[in-house]
Amino acid sequence: MQTEFSNYTLEELDPPIWNRPNSDTSYLIKTVHSLRSKKIKDFSVEDLRLMIGQEIGLKYLIPSAIEILEREPLAEGDYYPGDLLKMVLTINNNFWANNPEIFQKMHLVTQKAFAEINEIDVSDAIKNQLIELLNNFTVNY
Repeated sequence: MQTEFSNYTLEELDPPIWNRPNSDTSYLIKTVHSLRSKKIKDFSVEDLRLMIGQEIGLKYLIPSAIEILEREPLAEGDYYPGDLLKMVLTINNNFWANNPEIFQKMHLVTQKAFAEINEIDVSDAIKNQLIELLNNFTVNY
C-alpha cells in the first residue's frame, strides 16, 4: 500500500496518543489501540476491515482500503471474500460527501465488484447483502 499516509501511524496522524487500555478490556479495544501505533503501510486487509468498521481514522485508512479494493474488489479479511468492501460501503455517509475524490475511486471499485460478485464462494445471504450494499452505494451517492 502506498498512499500519502502509508509511512505514518494513526497516532502520528490523528493525535493525541490514546491511553493504554486496561488489562481487562476487550480484544477489540486492545486491538484497536495496538493498530493505532502500526504504520498504515503494514496494515493487513483484516486490520483495515476492523478499524474501518469502528470508523477510526477513516480519512487515512479508506485510501489504503480503496487501493486494495481497486486490485481485488472482494478482498478478504478474516471472515469472507468481500468483508473489507462491506465495511467500506457501510461507513457514515458524511465521509463520502466530504471526500468527493475518494468517492469517485470507490464508485469505480463498486463497478468492478458488481462484475465479480457472482464468482465468490459465500453464502447467498452474504452475497445478497453485498449486492444490496453495492446497489445502495451506487444509487444513493
